[in-house]
This record gives sequence, structure tokens and C-alpha cells, in this order.
Amino acid sequence: MDIAFKAASSGKMVFMLGDIVHNEAVVKKVEEAGVKKINRLRPVTTGALLIRAHGAGKNTFNRAKKLGYEIIDATCPMVKEIHKIARKLENQGYRIIIIGDKKHAEVTGICGQLNSKALVIEGFQNIPLKKIKKIAKAGIVIQSTQLLDHLPAILKLLHKHIPKISFHNTICNPTRAKQNEIKAMPLENDLMIIIGSKTSANTKRIYEISRSLNKNSYWVNSAKQIKKSWLANAKSVGVTAGASTPESTIREVIAKIEIICPA
Repeated sequence: MDIAFKAASSGKMVFMLGDIVHNEAVVKKVEEAGVKKINRLRPVTTGALLIRAHGAGKNTFNRAKKLGYEIIDATCPMVKEIHKIARKLENQGYRIIIIGDKKHAEVTGICGQLNSKALVIEGFQNIPLKKIKKIAKAGIVIQSTQLLDHLPAILKLLHKHIPKISFHNTICNPTRAKQNEIKAMPLENDLMIIIGSKTSANTKRIYEISRSLNKNSYWVNSAKQIKKSWLANAKSVGVTAGASTPESTIREVIAKIEIICPA
């Protein structure tokens, strides 16, 4: 966010392919600051391309430079680390397997960092066994916001069919902390409020875990969506949020809960 606002205040035209993060409030602030969202790259005489937090493939960087863009890289450092690991494994002769959502910007960015085609596995039910059995040497990385609980079954099956595996658990620390936290909070509170955009994959996972443990779990994007009826009989309310949710939105939600249910 700091990189985006600094770029916007520089006086130059700044463009962005897609949303900087999966949160409407954040995207709106960035656009209001002067960063223009575009769907595809066009030639420019002057201007910069802001690479969003999810990262991008090498072709995006190269094409942007050829078309005249200055590159401002706002890729999350943890995503950059995944890129580094995947490229290193590929150079060592491993077939790259990415555990993640095929259409997610982070996953397409990781794929785009490689010279060969990566195999993307979205879940245990979607493992392409025919392709897996042909792999002798696999390097495995994970989308940074994936569910930890999904890994054991997938890895067990991959180890069964692939002779040599180099596995790197690249789920980021904030995601791990959130997933561990959400296993306890729904059991400790009468009601759960999960804050984040409906486009946020990690917020969706947090909500799904919470809902499985406490049926009184609600997913909201802002304080405006909170209903008084949810809180009618609640003595304790747990609040958590997705990785892209601004601190200001979290504070607004907590403030509204405190107004409805004063201590």
C-alpha cells in the first residue's frame, strides 16, 4: 500500500493490471489516489506499471518494459520468495507442482515465473493421477494463503507415486497464524464476525473453518453489513479478518459491535 500511494504521489501516470489486493475498500483508495486500473497493456510514452501484491509472470514484466512502462514492483515479499524457490527447483531439474487455486493471480504469477509448465493441484479430489505417475522428480510449492489442513492427504498421495520430492511449505506465517486462531475462536465465542472481501480467497477459508465450528459465523465486508439481530443473544463476539482487510475497517466493525452490544 505504501508503495502504491508513493507511486501515485510522484506525479507520473501509474497503471495497475487488476486489483492491488482483494479488498474493494483498498482498491478504491488506491484508485482515488491516482492509480488507474487497466485490463491489458498498451504502448505508453511515459508511465509506470504497478505490479500488485500477488505478483506477475516474467512475460508481464518483459512486455511492460518493451511497451514503455517503468516497473514499480509491489509484489508481496513472501510471494517473491515462492518465485525464487520455484525457479531454483526448476533449474535443478524438478517438475514444479503448485498446490493452489488455478485461476488465482498469485498462482498464475508463480506459473509465469517458470520456463516450463507447472502442474497446479487445487485439492485432493482434483489430483491428475495420470500426470502425477509420469513425474520422477517433483518440486512442490504452495499458494501462500492455502489451508494447512489440506496438505497431508495431498502430500501422502504425491509421495506414493513420485519417487523424489522436494517439498517447500510456502504458506505464509500470517495465514498460518490466522488458521490456527480460527480453530479456537469459534469455540470460545457465541458468534463470529469474519471481515473481508468476497473476492479474497484467504478470507473465504477463514470463514469456512469458522462456520464449520460455529454456525453463528458471519462474513462481512464492512460495518454496514452487520445486523443487530445477529448479536441479539450473544454474550461474546469473536472478530477476525482476511489478510487484505484494512485495519481501519476492522476498527469500524468493532466499534459498531460495541455500540450494539455495549459492555
